[in-house]
Amino acid sequence: MKTLPAGITEGQTLEGDLEVGCDLAVIGSGAGGAVTAATAAQAGLSVVLLEEGGAFGTERFRQREDEAYPFLYQDGGQRATKDGAIAILQGRALGGGTTVNWTTCFRTPDYIVEHWRKKHAVGGVSVAELAPHWQWAEERLAIAEVPLPLVNANNQKLLDGAKKLGFETALLRRNVIGCAGTGNCGHGCPIGAKQGMLNTLIPDAIKAGAAVLTRARADRVLFESARAVAVECTLLDAWGVGPTGLRATIKPKAVVVSGGAINSPALLLRSNAPDASGRLGRRTFLHPVVAIGGFFDDEVAGWRGPPQSVASHAPVHRGEEMGYFLETAPVHPMLAATSFTGFGGAHAELFVNVKQAAALIALQVDGLHDDVVGGTVSVLSSGRAALDYPIVARQWRGFIEAQKTLIRVALAAGARTVATLHEGPNRFSSEADLPRVDALPWRTGSVVLFSAHQMGGCMMSDDPKQGVVRSSDLRHHQIDNLFVVDGSVFPTATGVNPQLSIYGLAHLAATRIVDGLSKG
Repeated sequence: MKTLPAGITEGQTLEGDLEVGCDLAVIGSGAGGAVTAATAAQAGLSVVLLEEGGAFGTERFRQREDEAYPFLYQDGGQRATKDGAIAILQGRALGGGTTVNWTTCFRTPDYIVEHWRKKHAVGGVSVAELAPHWQWAEERLAIAEVPLPLVNANNQKLLDGAKKLGFETALLRRNVIGCAGTGNCGHGCPIGAKQGMLNTLIPDAIKAGAAVLTRARADRVLFESARAVAVECTLLDAWGVGPTGLRATIKPKAVVVSGGAINSPALLLRSNAPDASGRLGRRTFLHPVVAIGGFFDDEVAGWRGPPQSVASHAPVHRGEEMGYFLETAPVHPMLAATSFTGFGGAHAELFVNVKQAAALIALQVDGLHDDVVGGTVSVLSSGRAALDYPIVARQWRGFIEAQKTLIRVALAAGARTVATLHEGPNRFSSEADLPRVDALPWRTGSVVLFSAHQMGGCMMSDDPKQGVVRSSDLRHHQIDNLFVVDGSVFPTATGVNPQLSIYGLAHLAATRIVDGLSKG
C-alpha cells in the first residue's frame, strides 16, 4: 500500500491503480471537507482529501461563462431536480461550492438553531457552542462587511426599493481580501481575492502534510462490522466526464463524507450504508428561488461588481406562511439567457435592454413547516444522484407573495417595467398590476425556479430514529468511524446563505472528531 505525497495529485495524470492508507479520508473539498482536512492534518493525522472535480487555480479563471460552468459546476451547470422544475447551481471543483459561490456569509440565525433543538433533537451544537467556531472562520477567511463603494447598481436597486417600502436592509459580509469588483465570483475569482477553501484551508491542509487527490469520484464506502474500511474511487479524465480506466482505493482509519447535499446522501445510498432512521436522502432543502428582472432607464450593468452585497430579511418570519429573504443575482449573459423566458423576438427584446436590467431574488426558507418536508435523493441505475423535490401548496402561496414583493421593490427603486420568469404576459409597470400575479401559471415547469443552496439529506439528530448522524460530532449512528461534515446534516434550510453555517459547524465537529481519533 502506497502513500500519497503532500500536495495535489491530479487523478487524470496517474498511470496505474492506486491503493493508499491513511488516518482519515475526507471525501469532498468544499466548506465542510477542507475545514475538516486542515483541522485533522494540523493535529498530526495523515489525511487524504478526495475531490471529484478538477484542480483549478487563479490562472485558469478567465472570466468566461462557457468555461466556468462545464469545469466548475455539477453536471456542467445543468443539474436540476428530477422533473427539471428547479435549476440547481452546485460546485464541482477543488474548493467545492466555495470556489464558485457569491461570498455571502451569515451566522446561522438563533431561531433556526433553536428550532433544530426543539423539533429535531439537536443537542450538541448550540449557538453558544458554535460562536467561537464562527469567529474562527470569520478571522481566518477575512469575513467583513462589504464597503459601500463595492455596492454595485444591481444591489443598490434592492437597497433603494426595500428602504422605500420600509423593509429592514443590511450590507452583507463577504469572505474576500482586496476585492476588485470583477463580478466573476461565480466563475472562479480571477485575482484570488475570494477567501474560499481553494485559497485558505486547502493550502493549510497541504502545509500540514495532507495529500489531495482530484478527479477522483468516490463510488462507494465499504463497511465491515459497523466500520468503514475503504473508499473506492473512479479516476476521471481531464474534462471530468469519462473514466480513465484506473481506480483509487483509500484504506483509512476513519472516513468523513463531505460531498454536499445531494452527493453525500447519494454516496451513502450507493454504499448501502445502514439507515435505521429511514431519513437517508430525505429532507433535502433548496432555499428555492423566484426572481424578477427589473428594467430601468439608467444603466445597471448587473455583471459588474460583487454579485451580492445587500439583503433584506424583513419577510422571513411569516408564521404559518412561507418565509423568504431578498437578495440579488448577477446578470451575466449566459445565466441571464437561460433564465429569461420567451422565444425569438420576445427573448431578444430582453437582451436589447440587458444593460438596464437588475435581477432581484427571493429565497424561500423550506423545512420549518410540517408539510414542507423537502426532497428525496435517490440513485439512478447509472449510479448518478437524482433529487425529487415536490412543491406543496404552502410553497406555491409563498412564491406568489414573494413575487409580489420583488415587483414592489423593483418599482419602488424606479423600474419602468418588471418581468417575471413565466411564459406569457408577465410584465408589470405599477402596483395596480399586482393582482395579475395570482393569475400567472404557478405550477411545475411554468415558472423558472432556482437553487444555489442545497441542504439536508443526512440530517443530524441525537435521536437515531430521526437522524443519520448525531449532532455532537456528526458521527453516523450505526457506523463507528464514519462522519458526515457538510450542509447535508442540516435538519432544515438555514434561512441564510449557508456558507458560514457550514464552516462553523465543520470546525466544531472536526475538533471533536480529531479529539476522538487521537484518543483511539
